[in-house]
Amino acid sequence: MRLVALLSSFAFCGLSDLVSLAADGFQWQAPAADHVDLTFDGRPALRYVMPQLDESSPERRNETFKPFHHVWSPDGKTLLTKGTGGLYPHHRGLFYGFNKITYGDGKQCDAWHCTGKAYQSHREALLQKATKRFAVQSVRIDWHGEDGEVFAHETRFVEVSRQEHYGAEGWLITFASQLRTADGQPIHLDGDPQHAGFQFRASQYVPDHAAQQTYYLRPDGKGEPGETRNWDHEHADAPGNARSENLPWNAMSVVIDGKRFTIVYLDHPSNPKPARYSERDYGRFGSYFVADVTADKPLDVMYRLWIQAGEMTVDACQSLSQTFIVEAPPMQPSDAP
Repeated sequence: MRLVALLSSFAFCGLSDLVSLAADGFQWQAPAADHVDLTFDGRPALRYVMPQLDESSPERRNETFKPFHHVWSPDGKTLLTKGTGGLYPHHRGLFYGFNKITYGDGKQCDAWHCTGKAYQSHREALLQKATKRFAVQSVRIDWHGEDGEVFAHETRFVEVSRQEHYGAEGWLITFASQLRTADGQPIHLDGDPQHAGFQFRASQYVPDHAAQQTYYLRPDGKGEPGETRNWDHEHADAPGNARSENLPWNAMSVVIDGKRFTIVYLDHPSNPKPARYSERDYGRFGSYFVADVTADKPLDVMYRLWIQAGEMTVDACQSLSQTFIVEAPPMQPSDAP
């Protein structure tokens, strides 16, 4: 389990700006049929949703075609992420995929919207560990192609800790993934900023009640409420694209159930580049890239999220980014369990 050992070793070494606040700490609860919950001091923190594909109806297929993670507010009182249904029902929680995939002998599929027979499925849990200071989870996820066949194996790792940063308590979440070809055949991953990569989708409350209160905080400053920037995939040379490419971090501030929260998205320099960003006022943001997977070269990615109540400053976000870069060495293929 070298991936687990690697990520656990960097996530809690030298956090000069982050102070551990654990009391009773983290606990993984007994798994239900389609999910397992992580609590902190007895309140919900994270949920891994791991449905089994149900093709009894189009609605049930849509509800069960991908695993994802829900996140609660640091006080455990507010669910911050969207699950099934709502605006753009394929968006849910912390999720990862690509809508333009070529694999095998020229086959194509969409593992973002999971159209046709394509889908992602939970295969097994490799590790679940919880202490007062942090919790980790590592799972295997299969990616299924145009005929429902498995063409890729993913090892997905999540680590969460309760920290204090610039006077605010929050979650520090590390998301890492390694994607391998299932049959040795190459895989080409592509898409666009709205339909590929690692993304965060906020609660349905945001588009229903508070989209115009959403704003983005970027390395060049605070945006206006409702103002978004998106890399234009139809015009790669568009003048504004430089502002939405290869950002070390981006932060979204949203209102959910009448309370403001800020989510900071941290990209690691070792991830494939260029990284092209998307922002939406309804609460979905993240970045994507183009990459190839071969038998000798799996795809390794690593991101972090910082989640807290209230607003943040550029300096606070930049500090998180610098800590991530210093602590997290690039993953190697041999780091996968």
